[in-house]
Amino acid sequence: MWRMGTLMSRASSKNKIITENNDNSIKGSEDDAVVVLEDYPSAEIGKPIYRMGEKLQVVAHEAYCWRVRSIQTGKENYIPHRHVAKVYHGWLFEGLERQKAEELLLLPGNRMGSFLVRESTSQRGLYSLSVKHQTVMHYRIFRLDNSWYYISPCLTFQCLEDLINHYSDSADGLCCALTIPCLTGSVQPADARSGPLPTLMRRNLDWKKVERKELVSTDSCDNSMVSYGVRSSIAAYLSFSDDQNSVKLNSDIRKKKAKSMLAFNPDTDYIDEF
Repeated sequence: MWRMGTLMSRASSKNKIITENNDNSIKGSEDDAVVVLEDYPSAEIGKPIYRMGEKLQVVAHEAYCWRVRSIQTGKENYIPHRHVAKVYHGWLFEGLERQKAEELLLLPGNRMGSFLVRESTSQRGLYSLSVKHQTVMHYRIFRLDNSWYYISPCLTFQCLEDLINHYSDSADGLCCALTIPCLTGSVQPADARSGPLPTLMRRNLDWKKVERKELVSTDSCDNSMVSYGVRSSIAAYLSFSDDQNSVKLNSDIRKKKAKSMLAFNPDTDYIDEF
């Protein structure tokens, strides 16, 4: 009985080691990429250094704060590790809750079919697939005893990468096919996304001082104060007007010739009937 218990204990330990190795193989060595989960510091404290959805590279791990470098701006600073989530392969998020996954997928830059896989915050080795559609849809990823994965029981995959590749080719029961990982597109800071577009101010143009050659020039490389589009339009109008004037002049000449021929015909005798 002792031997059987020992064997069962060893088998259980062996299965646990295999499971941990599988988890490590899923994540690989990309343990230095993180995504900001909320503006830091908050607006109540001061102007945020990092915005939600911004991707960072971890420079140094410390007890409470990590030194990170923004992939977008290249600036380095410190951020508490609870404000970020580790990302593997660009789509596997560690320790991300359902609500936060929805907030990230609804950020600008994500489109229909943008997705992420999030690992359970309470139980290691359990995953969910979140997909942006008309709303954000969530699908539980189940795991078999042999460490194969599935969403639908009739279709299993040896690893998460195979599952993602399959549903990228076809929706196959999901709300839509997977397109790009969440936050693959560059996410601009909120200051750049909000507010009116910048307006280019230009001094007024005194048309009386503009020479004719500047108006009719169609050289796109000169430094004329008149835009190339305006000059092209003027040149086309003048060309059309010249053609119309030429046609009218020729028509008038033909009419004058016709009148002169009707007024005097040398081959016809003048007869006075009275």
